[in-house]
Amino acid sequence: MLLLYRDYVDGHDITAVERAFQLARSSACTCVKDIKERLMAEGYAANQISGRVLSKQLAALIKARHA
Repeated sequence: MLLLYRDYVDGHDITAVERAFQLARSSACTCVKDIKERLMAEGYAANQISGRVLSKQLAALIKARHA
């Protein structure tokens, strides 16, 4: 069920992972640490942003912005 992964209770209509990818593509964050801090400030559970593969994907998006 897709609804189980949505954070409607806290007023978010996208998951923390989806928001992390949005932030990586935007100019709002310059590293994965910035993404996690921004997620926490927005009320997301930043602990959902973990793992080497996800961190590499986010870092690659950030790096691609500067290419």
